[in-house]
Amino acid sequence: MDRRNAPPGFATRAIHLGYDPATAEGALTPPIYMTSTYAFESAEAGGEMFAGQRAGYVYGRTKNPTQTLLEARMASLEGAEAALALASGMGAIAATAWSLLAAGDRVVIDRTLYGSTYAFFTQGLVRYGVEVAVADLTDPEATAEALRPGTRMVYFETPANPNLRVIDIAAVAAAARAGGAAVVVDNTFATPALQRPLEHGADLVLHSATKYLGGHGDLLGGIVAGRAETIARIRGTGLRWMTGATLSPLNAFLILRGLKTLELRMERHCAAATRLAALLAGHPAVARVAYPGLAEGAAADVVRRQMAGHGGLVACELRGGMAAGLRVMNALRLVTRAVSLGDAETLVQHPASMTHAAYPPEERARHGITDGLIRFSVGLETVEDILADVTRALDAA
Repeated sequence: MDRRNAPPGFATRAIHLGYDPATAEGALTPPIYMTSTYAFESAEAGGEMFAGQRAGYVYGRTKNPTQTLLEARMASLEGAEAALALASGMGAIAATAWSLLAAGDRVVIDRTLYGSTYAFFTQGLVRYGVEVAVADLTDPEATAEALRPGTRMVYFETPANPNLRVIDIAAVAAAARAGGAAVVVDNTFATPALQRPLEHGADLVLHSATKYLGGHGDLLGGIVAGRAETIARIRGTGLRWMTGATLSPLNAFLILRGLKTLELRMERHCAAATRLAALLAGHPAVARVAYPGLAEGAAADVVRRQMAGHGGLVACELRGGMAAGLRVMNALRLVTRAVSLGDAETLVQHPASMTHAAYPPEERARHGITDGLIRFSVGLETVEDILADVTRALDAA
């Protein structure tokens, strides 16, 4: 195919967009602007910047040139008008919610979320007069029932943490739009390399950049992307006034570095996770495997429509419950017991006692986060070594 007049591809934009080495003494790699404050060419120019009448940098809490480049690339990769980088994924969630919601508003969240996100909505926001309703957003009837008048926001993850439930973004967006609610999707597990929620009707997309975007387990960061007007509001309110969740210039640089290999890494993560999911599905110690590539029926149709790959996370429920899960985890030699994901290293964690301990036990049971569930983040090691280690641990259990 002749691409001479085609727009740049995903990896090309992740590596080149928004930077010309000629603007930085020819440096191939964009510089890190390690400064907290900026000088004005005149007193009048400074006043105009504070008044929003002139573009420029005032103070590092709200904007930094290294951060600006990261935001431009993330906006492009997600197909958004603009993006905002913050200090963590939770910082992105909190800044977004504090900017767009007020006392008396109503939010609908999916029943399966990362534990700290679930706590933020159900224990945090409710303290300030925001009504939070929990619904199964994979169920069209439950979704329609939850979206009562007055709902301002619908929030969900897909695939969801930790059991990898897949939600139909287009269907939820259509239902929410009818009632005037904004749809916010956490795209951390898929990344824009595999899924772009804005293309399916979402209003905002968020990431914990700590995970696949950074890719090396050496930073904290968050991203929110969407319409320019909304992002400006989150920057000016949620970041500047409400949270101060400023991303450091060094971490912005590290995420930019991670984006350069994102597409390539996601291909490797997906390929290895597919093989691990097949191994787990065939092992007698495993009762059930959760992986988008193994979805069936309507869920499989959703995966085909909105995902270009199945991701690097695999969850499984072991026969024998929590005791079996802990035995398997403790028998692993190569796979590391740790709660994050998206790193070069393969990681394993026990959601019920770790990342989702914020859920009351009865809520975990109702939402499918069982005591026997363990979640693998499949890394970039030689895949045969990963499979051998997991097989040895399962056999021992």
